[in-house]
Amino acid sequence: MTTAGDIMHRGAQWIPAHETLDRAAQVMRQLDVGALPISDENGRLCGILTDRDIVVRCVAMGHDPAKITASEMAQGTPRWVESDAGVDTVLTEMQGHQIRRLPVIENKRLVGMISEADLAAHLTEEQLAGWVESVYAKS
Repeated sequence: MTTAGDIMHRGAQWIPAHETLDRAAQVMRQLDVGALPISDENGRLCGILTDRDIVVRCVAMGHDPAKITASEMAQGTPRWVESDAGVDTVLTEMQGHQIRRLPVIENKRLVGMISEADLAAHLTEEQLAGWVESVYAKS
């Protein structure tokens, strides 16, 4: 059985909840990613910050990204899967919540992220088509 750990992109990093959005943007640029999981003071997932969040919900609203923290952008209940979860579980989680990136956790710690590119590289055409239809058609 193919697992989340098999298809995820390793090397994902947290951004602490207290970190400012300008620093988060610098980390995104350094890692060449468009999203960072947000960790609370206990190292637990409390949200995900995207480059779009920074632009649309901060900069475009006239806020200073040097004064807004990642925790202020965190919305809703963060979704994640364990590294040993099967691909069906990954797809169910992503489709059910219409999400495009999914943190992968092992022993309560971030070990990777699953993105659209990871799905495209590891799923069958049928699985990928189903995911695209469910995530983008309802958006």
